[in-house]
Amino acid sequence: PGEVGRELVARLEFGKADFVLLDDVSMDEFMENLRIRFEKGRIYTYIGEVVVSVNPYRAMNIYGRDTIEQYKGRELYERPPHLFAIADAAYKAMKRRNKDTCIVISGESGAGKTEASKYIMQYIAAITNPHQRAEVERVKNMLLKSNCVLEAFGNAKTNRNDNSSRFGKYMDINFDFKGDPIGGHISNYLLEKSCPLTLLSSFLSFQLVKGGPESLLRSLHIQKDPAAYNYIKVGGQLKVTSTHPTVADAMKVIGFTGEEVHTVYKILATILHLVGLRIWFYVTLIENGNLVPVLAELLATKQESVEKALLYRTVATGRDVIDKQHTPQEASYGRDALAKAIYDRLFCWIVGCINDIIEVKNYDARIHGKNTVIGVLDIYGFEIFQNNSFEQFCINYCNEKLQQLFIQLVLKQEQEEYQREGIPWKHIDYFNNQIIVDLVEQQHKGIFSILDEACMNVGKVTDELFLQALNSKLAKHAHYTSRKLSPTEKCLEFDRDFRIRHYAGDVTYSVVGFIDKNKDTLFQDFKRLLYNSSNPVLKAMWPEGKLSITEVTKRPLTAGTLFKTSMISLVENLASKEPYYVRCIKPNDVKSPLLFEQERCRHQVEYLGLLENVRVRRAGFAYRQTYPRFLQRYKMISQFTWPNHDLPSDREAVKRLLQGCGFEHDVAYGKTKVFIRTPRTLFTLEEQRAEMVKRIVLFLQKVWRGALARMRYRRMRAALIIIRVYRRYKVKSYIREVNRRFKNVRTMKDHGKHVKWPMPPKVLRRFEELQFNVFLVFSLRWWAWTLIRSLSPEDVLQVRAKVAALESLKGHRADLGLQRAWEGNYMVSEGNPETASSFTLVSSDLQRKDKFMRVLFSSNVRKINRFHKCEDRAVLITDRHLYKMDPLKQYRPMKSIPLYNVTGVSVSPGKDQLVVFHTKDSRDLIVCLQGMVPAGESRVGELVGALLSHFKSWIRGLWAVIRGLWRSLSASQGLAPKDPPNPSMSQQGVSAWTCHRLTSVH
Repeated sequence: PGEVGRELVARLEFGKADFVLLDDVSMDEFMENLRIRFEKGRIYTYIGEVVVSVNPYRAMNIYGRDTIEQYKGRELYERPPHLFAIADAAYKAMKRRNKDTCIVISGESGAGKTEASKYIMQYIAAITNPHQRAEVERVKNMLLKSNCVLEAFGNAKTNRNDNSSRFGKYMDINFDFKGDPIGGHISNYLLEKSCPLTLLSSFLSFQLVKGGPESLLRSLHIQKDPAAYNYIKVGGQLKVTSTHPTVADAMKVIGFTGEEVHTVYKILATILHLVGLRIWFYVTLIENGNLVPVLAELLATKQESVEKALLYRTVATGRDVIDKQHTPQEASYGRDALAKAIYDRLFCWIVGCINDIIEVKNYDARIHGKNTVIGVLDIYGFEIFQNNSFEQFCINYCNEKLQQLFIQLVLKQEQEEYQREGIPWKHIDYFNNQIIVDLVEQQHKGIFSILDEACMNVGKVTDELFLQALNSKLAKHAHYTSRKLSPTEKCLEFDRDFRIRHYAGDVTYSVVGFIDKNKDTLFQDFKRLLYNSSNPVLKAMWPEGKLSITEVTKRPLTAGTLFKTSMISLVENLASKEPYYVRCIKPNDVKSPLLFEQERCRHQVEYLGLLENVRVRRAGFAYRQTYPRFLQRYKMISQFTWPNHDLPSDREAVKRLLQGCGFEHDVAYGKTKVFIRTPRTLFTLEEQRAEMVKRIVLFLQKVWRGALARMRYRRMRAALIIIRVYRRYKVKSYIREVNRRFKNVRTMKDHGKHVKWPMPPKVLRRFEELQFNVFLVFSLRWWAWTLIRSLSPEDVLQVRAKVAALESLKGHRADLGLQRAWEGNYMVSEGNPETASSFTLVSSDLQRKDKFMRVLFSSNVRKINRFHKCEDRAVLITDRHLYKMDPLKQYRPMKSIPLYNVTGVSVSPGKDQLVVFHTKDSRDLIVCLQGMVPAGESRVGELVGALLSHFKSWIRGLWAVIRGLWRSLSASQGLAPKDPPNPSMSQQGVSAWTCHRLTSVH
C-alpha cells in the first residue's frame, strides 16, 4: 500500500514519468503531461528508452556527485528519468554485451543539446576508473577539457541561443575490456565559417578581447574594448563571464604547447583585424600601411607579400603570369574568404591536434581485449531564421538525416522486425522523411547535385541561375516550391527564395550566397602567402600553398558535397551501433524558466515524431534478443538450462526458462527472437541473473582456490623437502669444515689460537653462537690446562695468586703487577745481607714456634697508628699467622694475628698502596707498602692474590676432608648422602654445614 500510495501521489503531482503510461495516447494528453512535468521541475521524461529533455533555462541541482551515485549501476526504470540513466544504460550495454553504443542528442537550436552532451560526458567520466589509475584519469581529463576548447572555438551567440553550436561534433570514447576510457576521437561537421563575418558574437573572440591579459593584447595589437571591432560590438550583451583563462588552461592540459597556444591567439587577432575593417575604407587603409605591418607580424610573413595578396590576384594565362589588381568589391570578398578560411583551418587543426593526443595508441586487441566505443553526437539543431542561407540548409539537411535514422531504427525497423518474426502487430502510421532526404542528396536530382552543376558551369554563374535550375528540375516535387512555381505565395521573393517542407516545418531559403559558399573559393595567393609563413603551425595548415601558380590541379570538392558525404558516413557509423536517444525540446523563445509555449512545444513534438514513438512503444515490446544470446546470458537462472540444456531447441529452452520464472504472460516468441513486453520483466531477470552470478562466481572461486591451494601445497612440500636436504647438506659440510680446521690443534705451537671459526649457514647461526661459547669455555680451559701442566709447583702457586688478584681487583686498580714475577718474601730477596740474615733468623724461630709451612708475603711497610703517626715496620704473612715486626729491633715480632682472625682486607685504588687488615676483634692493622725496588712498584695485587689463593686452596682441602669424612659416616650408618655443599662456600658456611650434618648424624 505504501508503494501504491507514493506512486499515485507522484502521478498526480508530477505527471507520468514515461509517456508510454499515458491513459490516452493523444497529442493533448502528451502536451499536458509535458507541461506538468516542466512546471514541477521534472525536465526529463521517458518514452521507453528515449529521454525527452525540456530546457529549464535555469541551473538545477540534479547533476552532483550524489545524483551520480543514485544512477550508477541501476537499471533504466529503477530511478526517475534522467540523462544519467540513459548514459548508464549505454555504458552497461557496452560493458555487458561488448557492443558499441551511441547516444544521439537531437533537437532545435537552444533546446539544450550541448549541455546534455556535457552532462553525459561528465557522468561517464565519474563512473569509470574505480581504481584511480593515473593514465585513465589523464584520458578522462583530456576528454572533458576538449569540450571546453571546442565550445570556445565553435560556439557563438545567435538571436535564438546565447551559446549556439556552430559546428557538429561526434565524439567516440574508446574503452578497454574493463570498461575504463583509454582514448577517443572527435569528428567535426560543417563549422559555420561565416560566423566571424556575421553580426554575431563569437565566444572565443569575446573572451580574447575581454579576458586576455594586457601584455598579450599589446603583443597582438588588440584593444581591450570590444566596441572597437565591428562583428563583436553589435552582437548584444553576452550573459557569460570571460572564460579566457579557463580555455587557456584547458589547452595546456590537453597538450598544446605554449608556442601553439600563442599561434592560436595570433590567428584570432588576424581575423579580428581583417574583419574589423569597414569595406569601403579597406583599400585606402591598406595603401596607407595601417594594417599591413600588423598582419605581417601576426602571420610571420613579409609586408610586401601581405599587401600584394590583399590588393592583387596572380593569374596564369598559359605560360604568362600577371598580377591583376582587385576592385574594392573583390578585395572585400578576398578579405572575407581569407578570414573564413583561416578560421576553418584553425578549427580543423585544433580538432586534429586533440585527436592526435587522445586517440588510442599501441592498443592490440589480442593482448588488451576488445576495444569498445560509446559515441556521443552533439550536432546543430533544426533552425528557422528570418534569413536562412546555405548554412541553415546544410544544418536542416543534417537533422533530416538524423530523423530518418531515428525512424529507421525506432519506428520502421520495429514494425518490420515484428512482421519478420511473426509477432502480432497493429500497424502505426508515421511520417517517413526519406522523400525529403532524397530531395536534398539524390544523385543528379538532389539540390546538392544541382548546386554542384551550377558551380561547375563555365562563365558567370549567379544564384538566380541556380534557382532557375531548381525550379526546372524540382517543379513537380511535393516538398519544394518557389515564387515562380507558386505565384500566390507572396512571402517568397522572385529569383531569391525557395521553400522546402521539412519534417520539422516549412523553411524558406534565400539563394543569395549559395554559389560562393558552395565553391568556398579562396585565392591561391593567400594559400601561398600562409604556406610561406615562418610559423610552422601556419605553414602546416596550408599544404596546398606549395603548388606553383602554373600547376594544373584537380577541382576541389564543393562544401555541399563534402558535407553530404560526411553526413552519410555519420549515419552509417551511428547505424552500426546500438543507439540511445535524447530528444531536446525548447519550451519558449524568450529563455524563460517559467513559460511553456503550448504551440511552440507542440510543433517540436510533431516534427520529432514523439507521439508516433509512444504508439510504437505501447504496441510493441521493450526488449528482444535472439534465443542463443538470451540463453547465453540468462541460462544460469533455471536448472533446466544450466549449464547446458537437453531440450529440442534453444526456443524450447527459453520457453522453459521463462515459464519457470512466471513470465510467460509478458513475452512473445518469434522465429529467431524472444520478445519481452515490459522493462520490469527484464529488470527482474537481470536481478535473478546477478544473484546467480554471485553464486557461480563463489563456486568457481572455491574450485579455483582449492586448485591453487593444492598446487601451492605441492610446491611448498617439494620446497620443504629440498630445504631440509639442503640444510642437512650445509650442516654436514659445516661440521666437516670445523673438524678439518681444528683437527691438529694439539700439535700447533699456539694450540690452534690462530685458527678462524668457519662461517656457519644461516640455519646454524644461533647454534653456532652457543657452540662457540661452549668451545670458548672448554677450549680455553683445555688450553690453560695444557699450559699450566708444564709449570713447576712454585709457578702454579704464582699463577693461581695472579688469577685470584685479577678476579678480585680487575677494574679497581690500574697496576696489579701481573707482568712481573712475584717474589713473595721480599724481606729476604731485597734487603741487605745483614737485615736479610736477621729477618731469616726471626722467621726460622717463628716457623719452629708456630709450625707454619710457607711464607706467603713479606715486605717493609709503614704503620699508621690511631694517632695518625707513621712508623717503619715489616709485615710477614705465613699460611698461619700475620706478623708485625720492628726493623729497628732486629725484626722482633710486635704483634701476631692468626689468619683465621682476619675477616677481610681493604686496599686503596691510589698509588699510596694502603692496606687495611680487618680482624674479628676490630683491631685493624693499617699499613702502607714501601721499600719497593724498583721504586713505585705496586705490590698490592700480589698481597691480595697471595691471601686469596691461600684461602681458596685451604677451602678446597677442607672440602676434601669433609667429603671423605661424610662418606665414611654415611657408609657406617647406611645413609645415602645428600648433595654436598658447594666448594666455593665461605669458611663459616662450610663449618656451619659440617657441624649441622654431624649433629644430625649423631
